[in-house]
Amino acid sequence: MTQFIEEFSSDEVELISREFKRLGENTYLDHAGTTLYSEKQIEFAEKVLKENLFCNPHTCKVTGDLVDQVRFRILNHFNTNSNDYAVVFTANATAALKLAGECFNFGDSGRFYYCQENHTSVLGMREVVRTDDIFVLTKDDLLENLNENGNNRSLEVKGNSLVAFSAQCNFSGYKLPLSLISAIQENGLKSHGTRVRGKLSDLDNSNFYVCLDAASFVATNFLDLNKYPAEFVCVSFYKIFGYPTGVGALIVSKRGQQLLKKSYYGGGTVQISMTMEDFHVKRNGFTDHFEDGTLSFLGIAKVLEGFKTHERLITRRDGLKPIQRISNHVFQLAKYCYDFLRQLKHPNGQQLIQFYNHTNFNSVQDQGGIITFNILHEDGSYVGFAEVACIAAVFNVQLRTGCFCNPGACQNHLKLTNDDIRKQFKAGHICSDYNDLIDGLPTGAVRMSFGYMTRKKDVDKALKMIADCYLSGSSQRLELMEKCKSLPRALEHIPRRLKKTTLKKICIYPVKSCGSFEIKDSWEITERGFKYDRNWMIVDANGMAVTQKTHTRMCLIKPIIDIEAGTLELTFPYMKSIRVLLDDTVGNLEGKSLVSPLCQSKVCDDMVEGLDLGDEVAEWISDCLECTGSRLVRQSADRKTKNGENKDLNLVNQGQFLLLNKTSVEWLASKVESEQEDIDTTIDRFRANLIIETPLPLEENQFEEITIGGIQFKVDGFCKRCQMICIDQRSGQKTMEPLRTIAKEFKGKIQFGIYVSLIGFKNNAFISCKDDIKTKLK
Repeated sequence: MTQFIEEFSSDEVELISREFKRLGENTYLDHAGTTLYSEKQIEFAEKVLKENLFCNPHTCKVTGDLVDQVRFRILNHFNTNSNDYAVVFTANATAALKLAGECFNFGDSGRFYYCQENHTSVLGMREVVRTDDIFVLTKDDLLENLNENGNNRSLEVKGNSLVAFSAQCNFSGYKLPLSLISAIQENGLKSHGTRVRGKLSDLDNSNFYVCLDAASFVATNFLDLNKYPAEFVCVSFYKIFGYPTGVGALIVSKRGQQLLKKSYYGGGTVQISMTMEDFHVKRNGFTDHFEDGTLSFLGIAKVLEGFKTHERLITRRDGLKPIQRISNHVFQLAKYCYDFLRQLKHPNGQQLIQFYNHTNFNSVQDQGGIITFNILHEDGSYVGFAEVACIAAVFNVQLRTGCFCNPGACQNHLKLTNDDIRKQFKAGHICSDYNDLIDGLPTGAVRMSFGYMTRKKDVDKALKMIADCYLSGSSQRLELMEKCKSLPRALEHIPRRLKKTTLKKICIYPVKSCGSFEIKDSWEITERGFKYDRNWMIVDANGMAVTQKTHTRMCLIKPIIDIEAGTLELTFPYMKSIRVLLDDTVGNLEGKSLVSPLCQSKVCDDMVEGLDLGDEVAEWISDCLECTGSRLVRQSADRKTKNGENKDLNLVNQGQFLLLNKTSVEWLASKVESEQEDIDTTIDRFRANLIIETPLPLEENQFEEITIGGIQFKVDGFCKRCQMICIDQRSGQKTMEPLRTIAKEFKGKIQFGIYVSLIGFKNNAFISCKDDIKTKLK
């Protein structure tokens, strides 16, 4: 029986809900990534800035005193004080880990140890620590140190060793016992784990120090440094409060302070320095040695409001602090989620969910508010996490997929060998991508994590989505999936002479992510793609490109191109249309000169330079989207990669041309189990440039090259689909299909249609639907 024990009173739940109304119909379940800030938290924080004059703390005592007040409040939160610990402000927990790693004095023979199930930022310490002896410890290696038998070390101490581990694993939510801290400090390590690099020796006669990556733990748990005195504790405050970002801390004990040595100094960390002579004297205070330059003092000031928000929304009860009650709340949500999901089975008895954890969610002492899993098909094969993420987006459920920057935990729980990981990398998988299944093996998982503002009904919504979408016992469905799997192989044996392909439709999308413009005659091709295809884009008040993923109404903005008049007319239901010029001339339709500033934005990871087309069209677009600050920008220069290289692309995401097969769409539509729509509406969802028709479905997957009217194209690969295909381009409404069916039929590979690009380029090249098509197969 799935039960949920509510930690918060009904009054607390109501009070918390009122401060997160902006969530609307969205369900946010990625609190391990960052929790959410409350609305009044921002109001009160901004009020403090408006009512005070804060200057550089190097010259303003008021600001310096406020920063020290925040230090005091942080230490108080962790049940310690300035006699025992110092707070060094950093950009985040990652910066704190780096600082501890590069400044720790290992002495003559100290070693660096880290836990296998650690954040990537802990692994990065390997590159900066000043020792050649590095070891990796499994969870079980660490737990051996809780054995009562002491570690027989030599009395002669030759160095200082640093042991880094996470208080809570951000992959599984497992909490290592914090009693390990004192056990390691007093007795060293019983097991030295596996050597990563360095010279061979059996015994470690060092003094032992602990670096605790507490970023995940302190987000929803109480860390008592008086009881568990780690020398170095690394935290990020956005994990706890959602705001501000860019402020973290390295909290260092008195014992740890003796072991940190830093050479570099910057403004604020020295009493005196000379340029004509190699002379300087550092400041006396410990924190002054490590906080180079001007602190993020305005961000630090806002940390106080985070603490106050917890206390305002969550009362102390039964001797528990707000953060301890938050811990109970998120654990109960995770346990409720786990108990529900483990009951789900396919009709053939196959478990729907494969969990990744070290506990059975029995105790808040060893399990946090995180649940990680993969979904299984009826035959036990994996559903790709990219499919789950896309389906979740359709339901307005935001969760996390992948390895969560914890490669060790991912490898351990997914039971991947080192060879498996290298093979996946060679196949193209990298961190944070959506290559979710390689040779049937998952490269990551699905994670749901909870915060104090998460409600039971939020979890119920996510659970219902999983059950409704992935529990199925239809034998007919199994037969269709088997037929689908054999189809691409069968195509290889169809004689080429029987294949005839025609071009049915040409579409361009002048404004990125807005409606299509169907070409009725021939149309010019440029070296970037179709002329005027994705030449314009809409950006928000911050200059970032917006798409239908966040503004579904964009599909209702329909473009009309008038070549003779030289205009692009934009239309929207029940609004008067508006026109802008097609060419590069900066001006309005009356010929009056306009000042059109250059602006920069990004498409995928590329930088794009454009011309702002003025206030009139900006106001029109803002009215359409009901989003103030929207602007229309035209691309004015080549796209540039992160390395500064030019790209022969307009404002498309990946390829010059997207090609779709109408026959394949008809085949896909026949698989959709829900109410059918007309085939043209389904085709519109895929937003292709070239819509062809072949005798059999999925023939395009066998193309290597295609020639249309003498113009040659090469195939660049499949189009990997996202939740945008679940937006009806004629109404702006979201649906579950066809994304769900694509994922089901292709075993989690969410790809449909192919990208093609020009082979060579000729000026004055045109294409029309009357042109003949020739194909070259793989």
